[in-house]
Amino acid sequence: MTEATPLSTDSSAVEAARDGTPLRHPDRVAPRYRPLLAYHHFRELLKDKEDTSHVFRIFEALPHKSFMPRVRKLVLSEQGERLRAEEPFLPPILDDHEALRKLPKGTVAHAYCDFMEREGLSAAGLVAEADKLGRRKFDDLVQWFAFRNRDTHDLMHVLTGYGRDALGEQCVLLFTHGQQPSHGHLLIGYAGALNIKRGVKGSKAPVFKAVRQAQKTGTACPPLVEMSIRELLATDLEEARAKLNIPEPHWYRECHRVWREEGIDPYDLLGNAPGDAGAPVAA
Repeated sequence: MTEATPLSTDSSAVEAARDGTPLRHPDRVAPRYRPLLAYHHFRELLKDKEDTSHVFRIFEALPHKSFMPRVRKLVLSEQGERLRAEEPFLPPILDDHEALRKLPKGTVAHAYCDFMEREGLSAAGLVAEADKLGRRKFDDLVQWFAFRNRDTHDLMHVLTGYGRDALGEQCVLLFTHGQQPSHGHLLIGYAGALNIKRGVKGSKAPVFKAVRQAQKTGTACPPLVEMSIRELLATDLEEARAKLNIPEPHWYRECHRVWREEGIDPYDLLGNAPGDAGAPVAA
């Protein structure tokens, strides 16, 4: 790990990268743990699942104590320095499908382009959703780390095989919790799964087995935020899954099989499920 560089300010010296970028900007307000506020926004999200601003508010109200240690460990390391130099901002890389399509077929890049084009999504679109909140931005390492977590959300869909149906979104949220622990992921993921279970009464679909498998998979998978996304995109999809300990999402597939046998469309269970906005990170 590189030595943190002291950055002089009017108040005190703070940790910084080699180029002087502070770990945490002096003006960045430390988030407070506010579970009642998170619960309020979760109830509002259930009323209007299209209002994805509540997802971001939930994460803001439930900061996890491990967040800053994880940020510090990566951004002040040699790997963090290399990633910041090579991948300062992921959306332009992820949205350049022309360049990604030049990589060999069968790679993560082709699967990612197929997924995003089929779903009508873009990395820039997820950024725009977050920007609607009007939150102040800081030129610090915390912001770079948080953006990187946010911008790999759809890549997680591709790597895990979870779709954008109601259950698939809950599974990706809990996979993300395994990667980057957050009470927000737990709340939305498991409460969303419970909402699905209650909404499809009498179904034998193993919903909770599916989300628990997703969480275990996220824990076993090395953190994507710490990897070179360019290198990952150039890797064969099946090789990447094997290397990252990502198995076939058996219980998720089983839920879909059971629902179809029961005459239920897995993609039209409850409309949009809580969590469709992606996986923001409270910083």
